[in-house]
Amino acid sequence: MKIVTYNVNGIRSAIGKGLCDWIADERPDVLCLQETKAQPEQIPSEAFERMGYRCHYFSAVKKGYSGVAILTLCEPDRVVPGMGIERYDSEGRFLRADYGDLSVVSVYHPSGTSGDERQAFKMRWLDDFSDYVSRLLETRPKLILCGDFNICHRPIDIHDPVRNATVSGFLPEEREWIGRFIDGGFIDTLRFFHPEPHLYTWWSFRANARANNKGWRIDYAMASEAVRPMLRDARILPDVRHSDHCPMLLEIDF
Repeated sequence: MKIVTYNVNGIRSAIGKGLCDWIADERPDVLCLQETKAQPEQIPSEAFERMGYRCHYFSAVKKGYSGVAILTLCEPDRVVPGMGIERYDSEGRFLRADYGDLSVVSVYHPSGTSGDERQAFKMRWLDDFSDYVSRLLETRPKLILCGDFNICHRPIDIHDPVRNATVSGFLPEEREWIGRFIDGGFIDTLRFFHPEPHLYTWWSFRANARANNKGWRIDYAMASEAVRPMLRDARILPDVRHSDHCPMLLEIDF
């Protein structure tokens, strides 16, 4: 099974940049999208359906904001939108698809870059997300969390760890949280296969950052320990350019 996670920074914009052609070539079994920035009726799903995909969306109440999706070649047994927490579900941040005893989630963690209020919201989300996932593991132990976590874990995951030490996305408390989350029973699948540096998934539009590979690794496919025997490969796809992010691919035996 090929699972891809991709923050498209606006699905309609990405489609205009050739997203559908890339999907047709790559043909992931499950494609987890974040930051769709569209209501379901605004998305030309027929383009995906012609390729054999079933489309599941969970959009924010606010139009043009946030939103996650799962495109899948195999219809899931169950699709669950949201976490049952209104302040997060209204922003369209969590969508789960169950395939037998395996669950795949598309998740978009909040950013705190716009100011103190949203940073506080992000930190509250992180605590609530951890609690929710811990409870979910009790009934869905084989769990893959795909998405934009908006956090770099270690200095190796960011091009300039010194200058960014006080920037949202690389704050000590955020890095501590993601370290605890991994230690609590998850595998950072990219690092499981690739410990080397300079592997980034997001680049600023400014200062020619992508051409110079001055990026951040903020997109992850986190696998629960129960999935470890199924892991076969994980890699980023930095040459795919429909967004300021690039996709990440996870391959599992399923």
